[in-house]
Amino acid sequence: MSFFGFLILLFIASICGGIGQSIGGFKVGSGGCLMSAAVGFVGAVIGRWIANELDFPQLWTIHVDGEPFPIIWSIIGAALLTAALGMVFKGKKS
Repeated sequence: MSFFGFLILLFIASICGGIGQSIGGFKVGSGGCLMSAAVGFVGAVIGRWIANELDFPQLWTIHVDGEPFPIIWSIIGAALLTAALGMVFKGKKS
């Protein structure tokens, strides 16, 4: 993967992570765009795993430099991740 392709993938993941954090209702850390990108990448892994285990179709997949990135499953995975983190860390003060 090229450097430019990685930057595009990072941008797409940060948007998906931000949407997932909004749906999940919990802000993960104070890292801003980089934290949203991390949540988007982890959400893509979680969402793709859930889709494969339940035999669901890959919805709206974008290919960047030959690497597939599932948009819908990334958002769903990021929302599930932030909701789970919200339940775990809700009582703790930052």
